[in-house]
Amino acid sequence: MRTGQWESTTMEAEAPQHWGARPVGDGRWSVAIWSPDATEAAVIVGDGAPQAMAKGADGTFRAEIAAEADTPYRLAIDGQTLPDPASRRQRDTVHGPSLLTLPRRVQDGWTGRPWCEAVISEIHIGTFTTEGTFAAAARRLPDLVALGINTVEVMPIAQFAGNRGWGYDGVLPHAVHPAYGTPGDFADFVTAAHGLGMSVILDVVYNHFGPEGAYLGGVTPAFFDANRTTPWGPAIDFTQGPVREFFIANAIMWIAEFGVDGLRLDAVHQLQDPSTPEFLKALSQRLRALDLHRPLHLIAEDERNLPDHRDDGVTDAQWNDDYHHSLHCLLTGEDEGYYAPFAVDPMADLAVALTEGHVAQGTPRNDRADTRGAPSGHLPPEAFVNANQTHDQIGNRALGERLIALAGPEAMRVAHGLLLTAPFVPMLFQGEEIGARTPFPFFCDFEGDLADIVRKGRLEEFSAFGGFGGDLPDPMALSTFTDARPYDTPPDDADDWRALTRRLLDWRRSHVVPLLHSGQTGADVWIIGPRALRVCWRFETGDLNCVVQLGQAVPPDLWGGDATGLRLGAPEDNFAFCTWIETR
Repeated sequence: MRTGQWESTTMEAEAPQHWGARPVGDGRWSVAIWSPDATEAAVIVGDGAPQAMAKGADGTFRAEIAAEADTPYRLAIDGQTLPDPASRRQRDTVHGPSLLTLPRRVQDGWTGRPWCEAVISEIHIGTFTTEGTFAAAARRLPDLVALGINTVEVMPIAQFAGNRGWGYDGVLPHAVHPAYGTPGDFADFVTAAHGLGMSVILDVVYNHFGPEGAYLGGVTPAFFDANRTTPWGPAIDFTQGPVREFFIANAIMWIAEFGVDGLRLDAVHQLQDPSTPEFLKALSQRLRALDLHRPLHLIAEDERNLPDHRDDGVTDAQWNDDYHHSLHCLLTGEDEGYYAPFAVDPMADLAVALTEGHVAQGTPRNDRADTRGAPSGHLPPEAFVNANQTHDQIGNRALGERLIALAGPEAMRVAHGLLLTAPFVPMLFQGEEIGARTPFPFFCDFEGDLADIVRKGRLEEFSAFGGFGGDLPDPMALSTFTDARPYDTPPDDADDWRALTRRLLDWRRSHVVPLLHSGQTGADVWIIGPRALRVCWRFETGDLNCVVQLGQAVPPDLWGGDATGLRLGAPEDNFAFCTWIETR
């Protein structure tokens, strides 16, 4: 059940307001925007006259207005009219008026689950169902739960230009993308997930804004670092207190108001901040200080491969792209772009990933690899989120092919078995649990010159790859979006894949999770051929063993286990898998 009445906490009531419209009681609202370089600012309520905002010494303009909830309003900064950059809801597009929106509280009695038990499905609300809405997505969740999936990681839902997109081009981080539903619909989605015993992780983007509808650069240039850019646009200046508060307030909103269980933080290597504490640490401290009565999970995407944030408790886990790259190169033989360092000896790299987490650990492995990273073998397995495919690794291909389309179902069944029974936190991409072959190419919904720029940029990006034949789905085409729905056209063997996923996750829940709770004490790996290996993960209460054959048969005596073990195929098969427990 949700409450519709806003009740501010002591922390929120005492925090200085730099952004947005905050209810203060009796139908009145405090409106603020930080714009230290601006001369004058006003708030326009409905069709009324501009109401002047007073500028404080901190560079923040503030005003108090009287209006009902859901009333449209706009800001005017030095004569430029714009939506509120901290808008909670838009009347229509990212360019239109904002709506005065009461915050909410999700109160559903959910107490969460330990992170080491998580089995994740990454989903994109727009393509997860035919309808592409939060309400429809909530109705599909029981299908995942029936297979043993207990966590959904939702790709970004902050409002972006147009109707269709991956979500990483968001420009209004506090507003829910209206094509998916209302803020209340997302709150209902979270409540429905919790009612099924599922955790909800939300993907958030704090490192850049999208290319259309980002008005902050024009009215608050101090929000950005003039000396740095990111691959996606101007870099954000996290040394500015109000800038930090803009994003910290956003994170608190998703966690405390909507009830999500954690955040996946996009590209944190771009959150560069020399402050003490740095932005990411300050964000973690504020979130962990909330009185949630449930676990909080913070997952980073970080190219640096540094264990520091997990050692210090700033984050709980990191996407482990090294695992994906090693497996992908082993199964496909691809060696271009970021796959190049992993294509030299993918079996050796996979062995490291299975025992130490990251492959790149600060020392050169081969003449194609850099020296990023630091040793990570001391981290517990739940510090790594492993995946055979993600939105990135599928969608950043020219045609958006899934790994099963490149390596074949026989190899993928073994990879599926390894992913779901290894001690790391496993993550599937929507449809992977049913063996979906549907592509997930890049799509968006821009118009005019921006659409042409995106098309041209995608074509130039892939033209550098040797295997690119010039075919590229039009990112703007509606069909590129609708063809990415994995459940609209399930494969003929979908039921077999469902049964396999259920079997693997039943075994994980019964045999692997108890070991995880006891604590890992070490790991050993033996490469038993060019395409086969054996691993033993040691825990306080027993050992988890597996033999993985990804194109090579092995002697039968390498397989172990008894009635408690799980086998896919046999030792004499080129593609086979065996896992078993040896208790103490």
